[in-house]
Amino acid sequence: MTLSKILLLTGLFMPFISGSRSVLPVVDLSADSTRQVVVAQGTPDIYNGQPTTVLLPDGKTIHCVWTYGHGGKCGPAKRSDDGGLTWVPQPVPENWSAAVNCPAVYLLPRPDGGQNVIAFAGSGPDHQMQQAILKNNTWGPMKSNGLDLTGMPFCTIIPIDGGKRLLGMTNQRRPGEKVEKKSCILVQSISEDGGLTWSPLQTTLDTMGLKPCEPEIIRSPNGKQLLCLIRENDYKISLYMLSDDEGRTWSTIKPLPEGLWGDRHKAKYSPDGRLVVVFRDTGKKSATKDHYMAWVGTYEDIIQGKPGQYRIKLLHSYKTWDCGYSGLELLPDQTFVATTYIKYRSGENKNSIVSTRFSLSETDRLARQ
Repeated sequence: MTLSKILLLTGLFMPFISGSRSVLPVVDLSADSTRQVVVAQGTPDIYNGQPTTVLLPDGKTIHCVWTYGHGGKCGPAKRSDDGGLTWVPQPVPENWSAAVNCPAVYLLPRPDGGQNVIAFAGSGPDHQMQQAILKNNTWGPMKSNGLDLTGMPFCTIIPIDGGKRLLGMTNQRRPGEKVEKKSCILVQSISEDGGLTWSPLQTTLDTMGLKPCEPEIIRSPNGKQLLCLIRENDYKISLYMLSDDEGRTWSTIKPLPEGLWGDRHKAKYSPDGRLVVVFRDTGKKSATKDHYMAWVGTYEDIIQGKPGQYRIKLLHSYKTWDCGYSGLELLPDQTFVATTYIKYRSGENKNSIVSTRFSLSETDRLARQ
């Protein structure tokens, strides 16, 4: 191990070696089947993987896209017209099956005031990121957007500069890598036309010795700062970095509070200003390790290193780690709809797409009890 790596890892790990650990209370909703909806049932032969969702402005229409197989072929898609209570199949063009890896769907503002619904996929036949547009409730074909060798599609997209532009971020292998096995760095791109076209990828975070991936960007309550939550593949201590200039530059990385150690974070603000973050739990000493979780706290909790308020066990995984990529939507009645892939029950069936529903008014009450 190089001296630089030793210093880096010592700086990251020391707060958790020398300091006390705060254990957050856990509200367990995982056994309550009345709040759960199976979007797509796994079978002994069908593995449903890595979904994302998008809620349309009407507050009730949700689109969900996912893959067959782990990081496999895109193509399964469904739509809910009642806030996620029921789902109907959504046809997609045949060439979606030629695109692979963790499709991600977004509602993206355009400079003219309109909005685009776009689904992105990690790679196509040309090894470039793919994207498809939803028009008149119909999905178009997957087409290359010219971004090379990402593997993952955009894990997060956020409006910047007053909504005039979009910042998309994802991860890729370090170009020309000859040292680290399965290296991982963060890269970002800018769109000035509502996500139709994208600038060349620029490196955002490249830290030898760590493998950051699957970022999630959150804007601060005052609108002046961007917070990026980061999965880390080797040590499973999740990280964060900050930007005070709309993503043009980023701070050095720091560890997230331990209750947020996880993979593939997705975040939404509640109406009272708190944050809800869902993820797959990777905490080495966590009693809920490998299950589908939510963290409840504030933006300030994260950047001040505070533990947060409590966590919620949303779903129990019967296949240890294989869950957690998700969509997270907030309905007008303040119900959160969290959707993931997971081995939902014991037995021979493979992973299903499952959503679960909760509100902070009920989980606050349960946390107090």
